[in-house]
Amino acid sequence: MKAPVAREAPAHDSWEGLVRFWEETDWPEGCKPEIIEGMIRVTPPAMNHHACIASRIQGALYPTLPEEWGIHQRQSVIVPSCRALLTPVVLVLPSAVLAEAPADYHVPAAHAVLVAEITSPATAVQDRIEKPVAYARAGVPLYLLIDPHATGSPTIHLYGEPGDGAYRVLWAGKFGEAVPIPAPFDLALDTFGFPRP
Repeated sequence: MKAPVAREAPAHDSWEGLVRFWEETDWPEGCKPEIIEGMIRVTPPAMNHHACIASRIQGALYPTLPEEWGIHQRQSVIVPSCRALLTPVVLVLPSAVLAEAPADYHVPAAHAVLVAEITSPATAVQDRIEKPVAYARAGVPLYLLIDPHATGSPTIHLYGEPGDGAYRVLWAGKFGEAVPIPAPFDLALDTFGFPRP
């Protein structure tokens, strides 16, 4: 697959106009369009190992959730202060947020409890550098970065305690280790079965 296509909105376009353009464009099926720092990026469909990892994360988190929360894949969140509209691989938030959202295709990232991203060769820089800034600025309590494409061997980072547009690393390790995800989940996420690319 090719690298993401970056499309820049016209210089005179407002943030609202950029979001409207994102909402109204007929994107290629399976691709993931996002707005990162005011630029639209379209990434290819997720690889099979991404889907497997996302499913394992979702399955592990479900038993820990309050009944009024949900886990979503391919649900977009918005961070206007960063000119970002992102679609995390896994999103945990109260279910009422979706029902009460003023927009049809995205919700404010500030309502998220946890987001997870899985890198690909096309998205590694955004997942490692740009997205943590947006999620931290939105105040998302936990950001789980699964990095099968890290140099050397696949890594996992759990970020938390957002403040001043940055996270603190709560845990860092490799595939095969248990990630201690704190309250409200209180879960040791087993990554032994995470497939490698």
